[in-house]
Amino acid sequence: MSKLHVSSSAKFENSVSRKWLLCGALLMVAGMGLSACSKEKGGGQSLARVNGEDITVLQVNDELAHANIPADQQQDASKKILESLIDRQVIVDEATREKIDRSPGVQQAIARAKAQIIEQAYLQSVTSKIDKPTTAEMSDYFRKHPEIFGNGKVYDMNSLLIAGRDMNDKLKAELDSAKSLEEVATWMKNHDVHYARGVASRNTMSMPPEMASKLMTMHVGQMFIVNEGGNSMIVSIANIKDNPIAFEDAAPAIEQYFRMKNTKEAVDTEVKHLRSLAKIEYLNAPAPAAAQQAPVAPAKP
Repeated sequence: MSKLHVSSSAKFENSVSRKWLLCGALLMVAGMGLSACSKEKGGGQSLARVNGEDITVLQVNDELAHANIPADQQQDASKKILESLIDRQVIVDEATREKIDRSPGVQQAIARAKAQIIEQAYLQSVTSKIDKPTTAEMSDYFRKHPEIFGNGKVYDMNSLLIAGRDMNDKLKAELDSAKSLEEVATWMKNHDVHYARGVASRNTMSMPPEMASKLMTMHVGQMFIVNEGGNSMIVSIANIKDNPIAFEDAAPAIEQYFRMKNTKEAVDTEVKHLRSLAKIEYLNAPAPAAAQQAPVAPAKP
């Protein structure tokens, strides 16, 4: 039985840019089927006014952008969004009159959201300067990872998904002695361990490099464990097929790999640099081991 840990940190890039990829230009008011009432103080055409507070085209477009609504549905959607913004404003006004906005929980949530937005905006400015990988870099990566590309495989896999807390010593002992996934499923059923079955087929190019390398050492029928978040997945290899991939076909995936890798490295480097410049004091708890190490030298411009 093998244990394989798969990290989801590579998805950081999506979380950095999610809130900042807005529409390139405002939708025309006529195109949305909405007429402007007046000009808002801060700019933008007002579509409605609630208790003296304007709701503008900018706000409607921002909601449209975050909802990822197809272009052919935006006209109808914009009308519904306007009504929902009106509903939101009357609720906010009433909550403000009742001073709910001053409660400690709400104030803390506002501060947290503000900090996260500013953090994401700053990191977006950092990661926007990352250069695309060169063809030489991608070609070198392709050549050094034949297990993913040139000698790539497709793995058909069956799995049993359980809560991480159920992966106890008794189940691990059963996994070590079991000859098939069905034996494991029978054992879990008899011991009231809840599980969900899954079937997947994945090629080596679509999985993390460390997982592809690990699978190369395995054979049909072998089982391994993948820990992800709070769950554990018991996986059995049902079939292995050759799937060689040419560089031209692999290039988009390699570029994506470098983009995520370089993004994470750029963020880690920037955070280390900023921490080295900051005065950080641990007041009511011991400093983590990493924080007790020598400070990182400031990055050169």
